[in-house]
Amino acid sequence: MSGGSIHLIDHPLVQHKLSIMRDVNTATSKFRQLLREISLLMAYEVCRDLDTELVQVTTPLEVMQAPKLEGKKLCFVSILRAGNGLLDGMLDLVPSARVGHIGLYRDPKTLVPIEYYLKLPDAIADRQCVVVDPMLATGHSAMAAVHRLKDCGATRIKFVCLLAAPEGIATFTSAHPDVPVYLAAVDRELDAHGYIRPGLGDAGDRLYGTR
Repeated sequence: MSGGSIHLIDHPLVQHKLSIMRDVNTATSKFRQLLREISLLMAYEVCRDLDTELVQVTTPLEVMQAPKLEGKKLCFVSILRAGNGLLDGMLDLVPSARVGHIGLYRDPKTLVPIEYYLKLPDAIADRQCVVVDPMLATGHSAMAAVHRLKDCGATRIKFVCLLAAPEGIATFTSAHPDVPVYLAAVDRELDAHGYIRPGLGDAGDRLYGTR
């Protein structure tokens, strides 16, 4: 797997929750809860290198210099619709973050992503952007989303997903070698329909109870 840096988040709690999510018998409500919990755990690693600055704080005992996040607020960018499942947990951890949305759907015949919605906060060029989507399958949707962010001026971008296929990683990192990828597992392969194997099925359908 060449290209941009790949960060495997192999914390036992993340892996345990992911294994339950993979189970075909896991109900929609449980799947949704687990995705939110995993995203919060993953956010700790994704935010590990955020810049801080010292500010004056008055404790009950004295005045001190204490670290707080520096600069423009972090921006989470969800690739609709399944990305919202990861977004919710990350906002639990960083409730002050700004949020952007990119609407993409995959043409069932060509597997090429088609954009239908884009809404981003202002000053995107000054923000650390974290793009979220549970699955990095073919890599085309993630690649297109990051291209659009860059077109809008974003320069500091990370991509976060639960699962990836080797094919998707290769496609994404070839197009965006400067964007680190954070994930919980790299599965075996893609099938002929563009699904990750063994995977967990369609994340959006399992998240929202659709087919």
